[in-house]
Amino acid sequence: MEFDARTALVVVDCQNDFADPKGSLYVTGGEEVVATVNRYIVTAIAAGAPVVYTQDWHPESTPHFEKDGGIWPVHCVMDTWGADFHPWLIVAGPSIKKGSNGEDGYSGFTMRDPETGEEMPTALDSTLKEMGVERVVVVGLALDYCVKATALDAQRLGYRTLLPVDATAAVDLSPGDGDAALEEARSAGVEIA
Repeated sequence: MEFDARTALVVVDCQNDFADPKGSLYVTGGEEVVATVNRYIVTAIAAGAPVVYTQDWHPESTPHFEKDGGIWPVHCVMDTWGADFHPWLIVAGPSIKKGSNGEDGYSGFTMRDPETGEEMPTALDSTLKEMGVERVVVVGLALDYCVKATALDAQRLGYRTLLPVDATAAVDLSPGDGDAALEEARSAGVEIA
């Protein structure tokens, strides 16, 4: 995998609630994913590649949460331990926060109002365009939700998109969700490494 000034590393949601066993929506193996992601970050920085991060950043109540009618336990509430980046994660670039107004923020590029279905962009696409990025490598948590959605949006927006399997892990709410996510991404033109 080659990094350069036009190839950005997009680090998706490596936050305590997903990557720490004490997190409210822990992804099995999340802490190992953070260690692998760090190796990609070091490689990207050494090659002069931009590194951009995303963070779930929810209010205390949102239709995204099970307690408010959604499917997820409360997680990544803004300005809490759960929303903070995992302490092992090397942070070396800007972070795009998503879901702050109660939206579903699966993709780093778009958010969706859970009641109306209306989609709105985040600042990720404009940030990457300002940096002159043409290719993205998408890593982080979780494969079957935010990583997949970010990779699919990147591909749809015209970025050459690579998803390295060793730098992600799946929630697998239903067995096989991670494998299905990889197949959906591959079918959309995302390169799986």
